[in-house]
Amino acid sequence: MSKRTVVSSQESEETGLDHPAGLPSPGRSLNDGLAFHKFVIDSVPIAIVSMDGSLRITELNRWAERVTGYTSEEALGKQCRDILRSDLCQGKCPLKTILTQARTTVSGRTFIHNRGEKTVPVRYNAAALFGAEGKLIGGVEAFMDITNLVAMERERANFISMLAHDMRSSLTGIHGLGLRLLRKLDDLDKENERKYLEIITKEAANLESLIDDFLDFSRIETGRLKLNIRATSLDKELEELFETYRVRAAQHGIKLDLKIEGILPVIEVDTGRLHRVFANLLDNAIKFSGKKGTVTITARAKEREVMVAVTDEGIGIDPEDLPHIFDVFHRGRATGGTEGHGLGLATVKAIVEGHGGRVIVASQPDAGATFKNEMLLHF
Repeated sequence: MSKRTVVSSQESEETGLDHPAGLPSPGRSLNDGLAFHKFVIDSVPIAIVSMDGSLRITELNRWAERVTGYTSEEALGKQCRDILRSDLCQGKCPLKTILTQARTTVSGRTFIHNRGEKTVPVRYNAAALFGAEGKLIGGVEAFMDITNLVAMERERANFISMLAHDMRSSLTGIHGLGLRLLRKLDDLDKENERKYLEIITKEAANLESLIDDFLDFSRIETGRLKLNIRATSLDKELEELFETYRVRAAQHGIKLDLKIEGILPVIEVDTGRLHRVFANLLDNAIKFSGKKGTVTITARAKEREVMVAVTDEGIGIDPEDLPHIFDVFHRGRATGGTEGHGLGLATVKAIVEGHGGRVIVASQPDAGATFKNEMLLHF
């Protein structure tokens, strides 16, 4: 028999130990103890359901009420299967599994069909209590709503699938054109040779961008996004981006403007990462502008702060998407069939915040969007 230490009221007074408010102290009634037990069960952020030996519900905490949609009063005395309506209730009841397999607990994943007919994915753990003769006299099931986790896993799987598909497409194009150049090198004229090389270069750039997205995603997930800081001319970086993207924008019928207010300082940043931030924002601005309008890059410095904004006149962002625009994997309703993996803006946010700054977005549907990067930089 295990030893139990009991502290009497007198001992408590002698040691100067006080019982926290609301806790049953020695000498209080059994009802106080039960009230505390109820308080603990309701406070644990996990749905908990207890049953008697006939699998009738004896207790349902408030977290279980939220998941199932039933109040404790409605559930008491009902068969567990009638309240939880789990996929396991059809012959694979966890408590019955414990009985047949002589185990004390079982755990896993399943689905609960709540009162509103919504299917809720849960992770559960079930434990059984047996009497002296090995008969089931009660049990408890604890479970957590893992809807968000399942959604993230699904998005992750979709991302990996899309990434693999897009990488394969680029590699197939590079491989095919490379073979054609090798086989017909002597027969190709300079015009076709140049055309093939341009396509190969473009597909290689796409592949490089996909790999960068994947690596950045991995670093963000593990908190290993490290910055290589060095002195950089912000004017030079923005002017180079402007020259590169002006041609690309023109191919889409879009005008690109660069407005630098005053003199921009030499700053200490991760040049490659910063280039990726602005390139990503410009890619999005051009992509979602359609075949019209102007994309504007605005930059200015004041005191020890630098602000660079990218503004477009495109389709804008749905108000419901705005709070989630920087979430990993998130792709807004307005994206339609536009290419992308939902990583770009999450990466932008991580890089800017890594420089001690913040990204602010303002937009209205059909009225374009402005992504403003405000960074507290050393210069």
